[in-house]
Amino acid sequence: MKKKNLINEDIDIHVAERRNLNENKFKLKKYFLSIAFFLIFLLPFIGLAFKSNFKIILSGVNNVKKVVNNDLSILGHLPYKEISKEKLVFIEPNIEVHIDMSDSLLKMRKDARKDGIYLVFLSGYRSINLQKDIFYSLKSMRNQIAAERARVSAPPGYSEHSTGFAIDIGDAYNRETDFEVEFENTDAFRWLKKNAAKYHFKLSFNQNNKNVDYEPWHWRYEGSIEALKVFEASNRNLKKAKILKTYN
Repeated sequence: MKKKNLINEDIDIHVAERRNLNENKFKLKKYFLSIAFFLIFLLPFIGLAFKSNFKIILSGVNNVKKVVNNDLSILGHLPYKEISKEKLVFIEPNIEVHIDMSDSLLKMRKDARKDGIYLVFLSGYRSINLQKDIFYSLKSMRNQIAAERARVSAPPGYSEHSTGFAIDIGDAYNRETDFEVEFENTDAFRWLKKNAAKYHFKLSFNQNNKNVDYEPWHWRYEGSIEALKVFEASNRNLKKAKILKTYN
C-alpha cells in the first residue's frame, strides 16, 4: 500500500511538472505574440517617421541644388545694382559717394587729422560703364585673362563702387602706396584698422579672401539701412557660393 502511494505521488509530481512546463510555454508564446502585435502596430508609425526624415533629407539636398543653381557670383565677385544719381553727392571735385555715408566719411577724415593722420580719398562711386572700361580695357592692355583681371578689379555690375558705398583711401604722406598692398604699412592704414568701425566702415577684401586680392585701401560703408540691405543681399550670395564649394 505504501509503495502504491509513492508511485501515485511520483506520477502526480511528473504531471504537475508537465502542467507547469506547458503553462510556461504558453506564457512565453503569449509574451512573444504580444511583442509581435506591438511591433506590427508600430510599423506604420516607424515607416511614417522614416518617410518624414527622408523628405527632410531630400528637401535639404534640393535646397543645396537650388543654392548651387542660384549662385550669382562671377569670378568671386558679387552683383550690385548701380545707385541712382539723385542719391550721390560730391565730397571732392572728382569724387562722388552715397549721400548716406558722406557725413561719416568726412568726419572720419577730420578726426584722423586730429591724430596727425591725413587720409586721401582716391575713388568713390563708379558707374557700371566706367567699371566696364576699367575691367576690359586694362585687361586687354595688360594681356590678362578674365580670372586674372578679376583678382584686382570687379567686372561691370559686380563692383561695390557702383553702390556709392565704397571708398578707396590713401595716405597723403605715402602716395606711392596708392592702390598698393604696401598701403597696409602706412600710418593711415593702421589708423583706419583701429578706428574705421567707429564710423561704420569695413575693409571689403581682407587677406582671407581666396578669389580677390587683398585690398587694404578699399573700404565700404555699413552705417545705414540701405547700405545694410545692399551688402546683406550680397552676403547671402557669398554664403551660397561657400555652400557651392562645399558640395563640389
